[in-house]
Amino acid sequence: MRDTQQDTLVWLDGRQSQAAAALQRGVCRSFRALGYSVVCELPLANGRRADVVGLSPSGDIYIVEIKSCLIDYRTDGKWHEYLDYCDRLYFAVAADFPCEVIPEEAGLILADRYGAELVREPVEDRLNAARRKAMMLCFARAAALRLQHHLDPGCGFES
Repeated sequence: MRDTQQDTLVWLDGRQSQAAAALQRGVCRSFRALGYSVVCELPLANGRRADVVGLSPSGDIYIVEIKSCLIDYRTDGKWHEYLDYCDRLYFAVAADFPCEVIPEEAGLILADRYGAELVREPVEDRLNAARRKAMMLCFARAAALRLQHHLDPGCGFES
């Protein structure tokens, strides 16, 4: 039996649907099991916000775009705008999603609220050194500021 105390879905900014939050949690759990650090809803320099950014122990940067349903996928064509900020881009979807619509160059992850399974690796396009450094700083600052806000909600930082 699952501990319902440990099974609560948390929305970082309240913008996601319950379905998207469940997929996001499953992806994050799976990445953590692989030893990756994760930051959700990470603002990028181009004004976009990545659903999940994973940082591997070797410094690889992965972005996962969560798609909770086919309509979400079809009405949101901005996935190309994430390519300049990661080594690999994945889509994470539920098991009942029509996966044939996901572009072949993107990776595919099937997820639910408990975990995720990598179905297809994406085309790898390595970041240049300057962009990698900028992304690492963005990742580190976001994680540190969110931790500080968690420890001291009145500290004046918005996560």
